[in-house]
Amino acid sequence: MIPLKLRNVDRENNYTPIISNKEIDEYAEAVLADYKPKLLRKPGIIDHENFLESYLGMNVILHHIYSEDSEHPILAVTAFKDIEIPVFDEENECVSDVYIPARSVVLNNIIAEAEEMQPVARFSGMHEAGHSMMQWHVFTGQTFDGEEFDPDYDWDDIYPAVCCRRENIESKVYLKKERNAKQWREHHADYFAGAITMPNITFMKFVRNLMRSHGYYKDAITMGVDEDWDILAYDILPDAINEAYGVSKQAARIKLKTSRFVNGVLQIQ
Repeated sequence: MIPLKLRNVDRENNYTPIISNKEIDEYAEAVLADYKPKLLRKPGIIDHENFLESYLGMNVILHHIYSEDSEHPILAVTAFKDIEIPVFDEENECVSDVYIPARSVVLNNIIAEAEEMQPVARFSGMHEAGHSMMQWHVFTGQTFDGEEFDPDYDWDDIYPAVCCRRENIESKVYLKKERNAKQWREHHADYFAGAITMPNITFMKFVRNLMRSHGYYKDAITMGVDEDWDILAYDILPDAINEAYGVSKQAARIKLKTSRFVNGVLQIQ
């Protein structure tokens, strides 16, 4: 695994990385070059379970993760140490705690087992990979390889897992400039998922060519100016990105915004 070189950290919050989107893009492409270089040569679909298991050495476990807040389901959990999580036992129609070993990613089977939800499962898996690769030390005081990160630091006792809800994954909070340490960690993981599933080195060329094939030759589409271009930005481009990269249209729309292919509110009136 290619380790993340931390240039700046928040020493008041367990060395939470201070890292720009550009640095995450560069890190994601370095990881892909190490894992599967062909994904940097042309658009392709990353196998999230293979990446987690074969590249990171994580356990991938499927469960119906239980949440008391049904409107905000937990899609995935990363266990940095041994934990227990509540799951719904469909056969017995009850909730019980199950043991999850350290170095595990739990994917909710409501996304992992449904064919139409594979794009969300893929992005969720790579979101959890981002937590593991960039933030392992925050939750364990150790590097990903098990070495002490800073033996002289007074580490805060953080629950050794992250439970990522629907609003944390494929999140629109990229527009938010002020975040606390936990929110920054979620942003970093989500941006990493977008960067590694849709690497800039192929994504930028793919989208430019697609826009030109539909007769649009400017650098970016400004929403609300022309209905045809709104449809191109909101539906046609995300559909093509979904097919090429295996991500959801929501993830594609966010990437179009963060890559500055689209300006304004990305919605159809």
